[in-house]
Amino acid sequence: MTSTDRGSPARLNRDDVLRAALALLNEVGIDALSTRKLAERLGVQSPTLYWHFKSKAALLDAMAEAIVVENHAQVEPVPGARWQDWLMANGHSFRDALLAYRDGARLHAGTRPSPLHFDSIEGRLRLLCDAGFEPGQATRLMMSVGRFVIGWVLEEQAAQQADAPPSAAAQGPDAKHYPLLAAGWAATLGSDAKTLFDGALRLLIDGAQAQLKP
Repeated sequence: MTSTDRGSPARLNRDDVLRAALALLNEVGIDALSTRKLAERLGVQSPTLYWHFKSKAALLDAMAEAIVVENHAQVEPVPGARWQDWLMANGHSFRDALLAYRDGARLHAGTRPSPLHFDSIEGRLRLLCDAGFEPGQATRLMMSVGRFVIGWVLEEQAAQQADAPPSAAAQGPDAKHYPLLAAGWAATLGSDAKTLFDGALRLLIDGAQAQLKP
């Protein structure tokens, strides 16, 4: 049997592997995603995958990057843009990207920007620094928004995949014993996930604005 018969790199390319991995992620989730299952899906032997990705970690990083590239608008700031509006738009777009795939937030958590992104990041920091932030503040703000979005979507996706029936706590607190908690709980009822996210992200951005020197 030749190497081509066994499923050599000539029979599939890097994008083939990546597309199949993302489809498999949607089907089985990140915990069950394995190179063995991916190889079976592609009809090749597992070592073939390493012609395209040196490790499973490298494959997962590429999957996280692909999700962002395909689904996150990543609108670049333009001169004179309001930094608050830009951060809100990018936060919503990042959330949409992570929600586009099962376990998207878990897949993206822990990744770091590559040098290929440094030009884009520099332009974003410039917008914030022109608004009055110090470079350190601007960097922390961007990190905070990014990590906030990942954490928020982690909770969203965990709730979507939970099989357990609603608990007593999910029914809401007793207003007689917990009036403040009940009032706060009631204020969130009827709000969809996007509206709740928007309000929370706005709180973060308003807090950052309060740190600017007058």
